[in-house]
Amino acid sequence: MPGTILSTINTPDDLKLLSQEELLLLAQELRSFILDIISVHPGHLGSSLGVVELTIALHYVFNTPYDKLIWDVGHQAYGHKILTGRRDIFHTNRTLGGISGFPKMTESEYDAFGTGHSSTSISAALGMAIACQRRGDDKRQHIAVIGDGAMTGGMALEALNNAGVSNSNIIVILNDNGISIDKSVGALSNYLLNISISPGYNKLKNKIWNTLGKAGKKLGPNSQKLIQNIEGAIKISLLKGSNLFEAMNFRYFGPVDGHDIDKLVKVLSDLKNIKGPKLLHVITKKGKGFEKAEKEQTVYHAPGKFNRETGEIQPVTGENTIPTYQYVFGETIVELAEKNDNLIAITPAMPTGSALIKMMNKFPDRVFDVGISEQHAVTFAAGLASDGIKPFCTIYSTFLQRAYDQLIHDVAIQNLNVVFCIDRAGLVGGDGATHHGVFDLAYLNLVPNMVVAAPLNEQELRKLLYTATLYTKGPIAIRYPRGEAINSNWNCDMEEIEIGKGEQIREGKDIAVLCIGHAGNYALQAAEILEKDNIRPAIFNMRFLKPLDEKLLHNIFKNYQQIICVEDGTINGGFGSAVINFAQENNYKNYIKKLGVPDNFVEHGSKIKLVEICGFDANGIAKNCIFASSLNN
Repeated sequence: MPGTILSTINTPDDLKLLSQEELLLLAQELRSFILDIISVHPGHLGSSLGVVELTIALHYVFNTPYDKLIWDVGHQAYGHKILTGRRDIFHTNRTLGGISGFPKMTESEYDAFGTGHSSTSISAALGMAIACQRRGDDKRQHIAVIGDGAMTGGMALEALNNAGVSNSNIIVILNDNGISIDKSVGALSNYLLNISISPGYNKLKNKIWNTLGKAGKKLGPNSQKLIQNIEGAIKISLLKGSNLFEAMNFRYFGPVDGHDIDKLVKVLSDLKNIKGPKLLHVITKKGKGFEKAEKEQTVYHAPGKFNRETGEIQPVTGENTIPTYQYVFGETIVELAEKNDNLIAITPAMPTGSALIKMMNKFPDRVFDVGISEQHAVTFAAGLASDGIKPFCTIYSTFLQRAYDQLIHDVAIQNLNVVFCIDRAGLVGGDGATHHGVFDLAYLNLVPNMVVAAPLNEQELRKLLYTATLYTKGPIAIRYPRGEAINSNWNCDMEEIEIGKGEQIREGKDIAVLCIGHAGNYALQAAEILEKDNIRPAIFNMRFLKPLDEKLLHNIFKNYQQIICVEDGTINGGFGSAVINFAQENNYKNYIKKLGVPDNFVEHGSKIKLVEICGFDANGIAKNCIFASSLNN
């Protein structure tokens, strides 16, 4: 239940009626409410705990939704959602039919821009600010809250570079907590740390800022410019170089304590009255106010259900003890690295999520966490491959979309031997439309020189990873889902799989079900359901979208009149489309049905329910097999 003060806050207008002391109490209640709900209804925890005071200060000072507030990355925005009319439905977060785990424009007028991926806020805020300028509206504020490592993304720096010459009314708030999901890495992260711990700079900065108002009357209209020049000189002296943000023509303020509401309210109120691009550097602690989340920030980024009092993470009821694809990948790549000194792994800020931690600990000089920079990760891999290294670029499916040009221009055109290990392929559940990895089969299928594979189970993942170490004819992509577990006997011998070779995994007649990847398991379940109807489809694990096993396909089309294609990606341009193209090119007239993700963005919800809605679950496949069987009568 919400606390006494929080229960009265239905919009930010209610927030503005509170005293400074009540704001402090509200922060405690808001943090407690987030913990109460997320401990039972899992979601992202640490990031939103870290910005409670900042969230309150922003809505207290600014006039949202007239003033545009953008959260980047969007999983920081739970407090924002609770304070903007969604408190009583917050428990539906990330569930089917409930509110989104990220800001979503169609959900609330207070969600100025959808932000599931990182590093987009400054670009969006600048676009909004320019639009206001064109209308002659110079009163509206545009605030981009960028944190959890998002400033390391190249797009954020591109936007800063552009915004700095725009003279737009934009405020960038750098929520600096030193961590994204794993610890933030790279030169920019170190740079921000150096700024935040420079005592001489901060002491003089505060004195100058406090003096600004007092000196104004004596120094006349040029007082502000004079003090800015003095301030800039101090920065150059103390930081041994120009401030990066001021070099981009941003007024830089901070660092300030992001958990001091009084200070935040004062600084933000002052910034409202300063024209042009400004950056406020705020220091926060991810997981603030919950001891376990503060100490184990990666674990409590999104911990699942946990004990509200002790912080102990609770196992999922009926949790499968069979290792997941991620675990098998992590174990297998270490085995491969032990046998091949030329193997190097790359991840864009996801060493834990991508299960590279074990390899990182064992071979720290052979795993590169490049930060939230997917484009760089792919071209970095291309550079390694061009000089004889075997790079395994391990990246979430939805994040690889951000590096599509690099995949084509830097890897495929030059036919370099990069291995793409594509995690979180298919539907991923509560993260919703921004994170479902449903487009990779379709967009990878378009790229010449690219081999595209998907394992049926964990055993096959091991074999495909081993095959990738031996493949020398260009790039190869291996996609696999999040968290599934099928085969308890995963630790099989690693054998080479012939590129482009599929196999029949179940005998049958009349109907052929062609599958790629994990979705083949739904087809096997469907076959069990169909036994009672005396329908026995033959099931084929095609393994490769590109190249297709055309020899096997010719055999299938000659022996089965009804063909059902099953995939956990978009049906437009994916595996089923490739099979139809094959049939047309070879003048086959068989009945073909495509099952997969329809041509719309799938919302958030449990994966089991989403697969059912899309119609390629076991019951959906069985239903289509029954219809196909009726065509024989």
